[in-house]
Amino acid sequence: MFRRIIRKRRPTPSLTGISLEEELALLRVELMYGLRVNREEYLRRKVDEREQLAARMRDGDTATLLADLRHFLERAVPSHVPPAPVVDLQSRRHSPPAKGPEPA
Repeated sequence: MFRRIIRKRRPTPSLTGISLEEELALLRVELMYGLRVNREEYLRRKVDEREQLAARMRDGDTATLLADLRHFLERAVPSHVPPAPVVDLQSRRHSPPAKGPEPA
């Protein structure tokens, strides 16, 4: 079904391409929420964000960029969540199987 929808989609403007994953995400938004996504506006915003990132990379020094990245990561990962337990897959893989009742 998605392949038929993708084949019939409107031609994309030549600003930059929409990847298959992005197109599927946009289709999901349209189908789930009943919204229409303006592909040209989406592409313009994508180009604008790319230009802003390139300008920030050109103008910023590495220390500032690292500080911004550290701040972003600290906001993204909550500090009050305990770390997940580590599972040793090697020891689980080679452990003897549990003895249970034999099949009749």
